[in-house]
Amino acid sequence: MEFAAVLLIAVAVIAVVTLAKAVRIVPQQRQDVMERLGRYKRTLNPGLNLLVPYVDSVRTKVDLREQVVSFPPQPVITSDNLVVSIDTVLYYKVVDSVRATYEIANFIQAIEQLTVTTLRNVIGSLDLERALTSREEINRHLSGVLDETTGRWGIKVTRVEIKAIEPPPSIRDSMEKQMRAERDRRAAILNAEGLKQSQILTAEGEKQAAVLRADGDRQARILQAEGQAKAIRTVFDAIHQANPSQKVLAYQYLQALPQIANGSANKVWIVPAELTKALEGMGGALGGLANMVGDVPSPLASQSAGDVEREAAEAAQAAATAAQAVDNEVRVAEGQTSGGTVPQQSLPAPEPVSPESLVNDPSDQRERG
Repeated sequence: MEFAAVLLIAVAVIAVVTLAKAVRIVPQQRQDVMERLGRYKRTLNPGLNLLVPYVDSVRTKVDLREQVVSFPPQPVITSDNLVVSIDTVLYYKVVDSVRATYEIANFIQAIEQLTVTTLRNVIGSLDLERALTSREEINRHLSGVLDETTGRWGIKVTRVEIKAIEPPPSIRDSMEKQMRAERDRRAAILNAEGLKQSQILTAEGEKQAAVLRADGDRQARILQAEGQAKAIRTVFDAIHQANPSQKVLAYQYLQALPQIANGSANKVWIVPAELTKALEGMGGALGGLANMVGDVPSPLASQSAGDVEREAAEAAQAAATAAQAVDNEVRVAEGQTSGGTVPQQSLPAPEPVSPESLVNDPSDQRERG
C-alpha cells in the first residue's frame, strides 16, 4: 500500500510537470525561439502555444519593443590632434528574433563596438570646431552605417544621438576666452553703432534747430525792418501834415546838440568858429525849405511865440555850453598826442550864441517886415 501511494504521487508530479512543459503562454510584444532536440523549430508568438514535452524547448525570449542603450564615453581623436570624449545614445528594436538569436552572439556588444569604430572614423576626419557644430551630420552618418550593418542581424537602429562632446580642459578654457572676446567685440560694435546713431541724431537736431533759429531771426529782422519803415513813414507823413515852421526846426536842432556832445564815442568834435553864422545859414536853409513846402504859421503858433522863444533861448545856451566842453576835450586830446603839452589854442574859440540871434532871425524879420 505504501509503495502504491508513492508511485501514485510520482505519476501525478510527472503529469503536472509534463503539462507545464507542454503549454507556453507568450506575452504581448515578445517572441520565443523554440528548438526541438537542439534545432530551430519555430517562433512562438504572443498567446497560448503548445509544445511537445521533453522534446521542445525555448532557446531565447526576444523583446520586440524599442530599446535604449547608453554607451560609456569614448575617447576620439579629431583631425587637429585633439582628444575629445563622446557619449552616445542608441535606439534600436528587434525585427527578426531568429536572426537576432542565431546570426550574432551578443548584438548589444556588437552595436557598441560598431558605434565606437564608426565615431572614430567620422570624428577623425573633422576638426574640433566642425565636430562641435556638426552633430546632425554625425548622427546621420552613424545611423546609416549601423542600420546597414545590423540589418542582417535582425536589428533596426531607429536613432543615434550624440549626448555630449567633451574637449580637454585646456581647450575648454581657450574656447571660453575666445567666446568672451567675441562677445566683448560684439558689445563694442553695438556700443559704437549706438554712439554713431546718437551723434547722427544729435547733429540732425542741432541742424534743424539752427535752421529754425535762422529762420526766426530772419522773420524777426523782416518784421523789425517793416516796423521801422512804417514808423519812418508815419513820422514823415506827420511832419508834412503838421507843416512846421523854421523856428521849430531850429529849436529841434538846438535840442539835439547836447546829445551829440555827450556821446561816449565822440573823442574829437570839430566845432566851427562861426557857429552863429552856421546856425543862421541852417536857419535860412530850413526857412527856404519851409517856403518850398508852404510853411505858414498858424494862429495857434503866433499865440505861443513867447514860449517858443524862451525855450529856444534855453536850448541855445545849453548848446553853447556843450560846444565849450567839447572844445576843451579837443584841446586835451591834442596835447596828449603832441607829447603831453596842452596847447593853448588849437581851434578858434566859438563865439557865444545869444538867444536873440536865434529868435530874431534876419530872414524871419524880413518875413515879418
